[in-house]
Amino acid sequence: MQKFDVVVIGSGPAGEGASMMAAKSGLRVAVVERYVEVGGGCTHWGTIPSKALRHAVKTFGDVRTSPWARPFRDRLKVDFAQLLGEASQVIAKQVAMRRRFYERNEVPVLQGSARFADAHTIEVVNGGRVTRLQANHVVLAAGSRPYHPPGVDFSHPRMLDSDSVLKYSGTPRSITIYGAGVIGCEYASIFVNLGIKVNLINTQERLLSFQDDEITEALSYHLRDQGVVIRHNEQFAGVDLNDDGVVLRLASGREIRSDALLWANGRTGNTDTLALDKAGLESNSRGQLAVDEFFRTAVPHIYAVGDIIGPPALASAAYDQGRFAAQHLLGETVDPGRLALVPSGIYTIPEISSVGRTERELQRDGVPYEIGHAMFKNLARAQMTTETTGMLKLLFHAKTLEVLGVHCFGDRASEIVHIGEMVMANPAINSINQFVNMTFNYPTMAEAYRVAAFNGLNRL
Repeated sequence: MQKFDVVVIGSGPAGEGASMMAAKSGLRVAVVERYVEVGGGCTHWGTIPSKALRHAVKTFGDVRTSPWARPFRDRLKVDFAQLLGEASQVIAKQVAMRRRFYERNEVPVLQGSARFADAHTIEVVNGGRVTRLQANHVVLAAGSRPYHPPGVDFSHPRMLDSDSVLKYSGTPRSITIYGAGVIGCEYASIFVNLGIKVNLINTQERLLSFQDDEITEALSYHLRDQGVVIRHNEQFAGVDLNDDGVVLRLASGREIRSDALLWANGRTGNTDTLALDKAGLESNSRGQLAVDEFFRTAVPHIYAVGDIIGPPALASAAYDQGRFAAQHLLGETVDPGRLALVPSGIYTIPEISSVGRTERELQRDGVPYEIGHAMFKNLARAQMTTETTGMLKLLFHAKTLEVLGVHCFGDRASEIVHIGEMVMANPAINSINQFVNMTFNYPTMAEAYRVAAFNGLNRL
């Protein structure tokens, strides 16, 4: 039996964050990965391929709609499979880079499926071979997979989820997306920008209800303007899968016909094969584990990070959770509130990104606040790039001027948001006046902060 200080199960962002922190601190670390390469779902069938696909689609759309492309616009044709091919190059580069991380830090990566033999012993099963590892600490970073409702045949070529859609070889004329969360909205943007008819079925009364209402209203308007048909407050009743199409049946009695159906409603933690009971652990109905503020499970030497603990289920947050857990098991004093300020990035076309509180939350808590807006259509850089859709929205305390929330919709939103995050993360400088007093390059999208700050202060 091989002995380690820490065994990490999963090599996605959460597992990488934990293993690198522990290894660089002098601990003997091993990583177990059931896929043939490191990187986890984020690299191979989640964040990286879907965002690379999104970039390829946006680039194709930009070229197709550019005025100088008018003479040969009719010859600009591309299919879904061609665009997916662009992602493979990015994946290969990411895998090579991440493999070097483990090699450089002398962290062995054992290929196979992990399961507990007891609370300190991990069995790695690869074919008929079983390797046993003994660990002082275990970090579970096994990730998640798309939720499959019972009775639906996901082996049918027209029934897709967020993993299988990245292997889809056809180019449908129409597609129905069930679930209008982050994944559903992102793929609605991708498909509609390929000229495909999209039906987006939302189980709630508004899109992305955890985001600021004004931002999601802007997204709804933009998706509809592009041609997406959005249906709110609908529930799944059944699906008929045929050789020539799909019929989604809804509880309201409505039937939606299309060439393919993409199920984007929920995810399940990859805990079902871990034999958790042998370690004294139990997951909930969605395969997720409960943890405390230090990411410890009910068994104190076993930590869980990333998608298997539920929201926010972001690659960026997962990496930091892994690092945080490793610091804690090292015995370091850590601040549980350190990870409270996590920006979200939603890669629709255009993007959404936010950090901090929403108007709805401030109203609920009775916080006196004011709003500053900068509309992208008024920024010189946006006019030059013709990316004029969107805005930057700042929420700040009406008395102390503390920045409480930053919400952005538009091109490069996921980049722009970090300026506001940096100010919010430092209480000593957190004030709307920081954006007034900063000198921004001109012309840039970043100067939206100065415009929004003046707009908000003028309301006081």
